[in-house]
Amino acid sequence: MTLPTLLLMAGFFFLPLFIIFGEALQEPLSALSRLISDNAFWQSLLGSLVLAIMASGVSVAVGLMIAIYLAKQPAQLRMLWSFLVSLPLVFSGLIVAYGFILAFGRAGTVTMLMSKLGIDPAWLGGFIYSPAGLAFAYCYYLTPRAIFVLLPILVNFDHKQLLAGYSLGASRWQAFKDILLPQIAPALGTSICITFAVAFGAYGTALALTGTQVNILPLLLYSRISDAGSDFPVVALISIILLTVCLLITALSEWLKARADTTTVH
Repeated sequence: MTLPTLLLMAGFFFLPLFIIFGEALQEPLSALSRLISDNAFWQSLLGSLVLAIMASGVSVAVGLMIAIYLAKQPAQLRMLWSFLVSLPLVFSGLIVAYGFILAFGRAGTVTMLMSKLGIDPAWLGGFIYSPAGLAFAYCYYLTPRAIFVLLPILVNFDHKQLLAGYSLGASRWQAFKDILLPQIAPALGTSICITFAVAFGAYGTALALTGTQVNILPLLLYSRISDAGSDFPVVALISIILLTVCLLITALSEWLKARADTTTVH
C-alpha cells in the first residue's frame, strides 16, 4: 500500500472504528446491560432481520429470472440490457426514496392510475411507508446486484444439459431443480448474502421514506444519535453490532463466491 492509501484508510476507516470501540469500551458491561434490557433494540434487530430477509429474498428471486433471460440473449443485446439494469445503482438512497414517494405515495402517479382500476389509493399510498413497502423500495437497487452476481454463471452454463434433461422426460421444473440449481447454488448464496448485508445496513432510503416510524437498527441508531444527551456507549454498541453482522454476511458471500469460481473452473 502506498502512503496516500494508508492515510486515506486511517482517516476514513480505522479512526472512526477506533472512536466507536473507544466509546463502547468506556463502560462495556453497563452499556451492554442497558442495551440488552432495551426493548426498542430487540424490536429493531428483529425488524432489520425481517426486512433484510424479505428484500433479499424477493430481489434474488426476481434477479434470477432476469439473469436467466439475459443469459439467453446475444452478447450485444445483453450488454445493452445490463447497462439499463445497472442504472438503479447510480442513484443515492434519498433519490430512490423520493422517486417511490412520487410514484407510489398517497398522491403518486402509480397510485392515481391504480385507483382508476379500483384499487384503494389510501391503501396503496400507505403501503409504501410500511416495512413491506420499504422492502419493495429496497428491491429497486438490490435486484441489479443479484443479477450481476448470477449473470456470469448463467452465461457460462451449458444449456445443452437442460435439453438433455428434457429429452429424457424431465419437466422444466425438474430440469431447473436437478440440473441448473445445484450448479448455481453458490452464486445464489453469494447474491443472497450481498443483498441481505446491503438491506440490513441501509439507512438513507429508510429515513427518507419512513422517517423513524419503522423499527430497524439503522434508524434506531439515527434516533439515538440525534436525541440530546444520547447514551453514546450504547450507540457505539449498536454500531458495532451492525458492523459485525454486515461483515460476517459479507465474509460468507466472499467464501461462497470463491466456491462458485472454483465450481465454474472445474
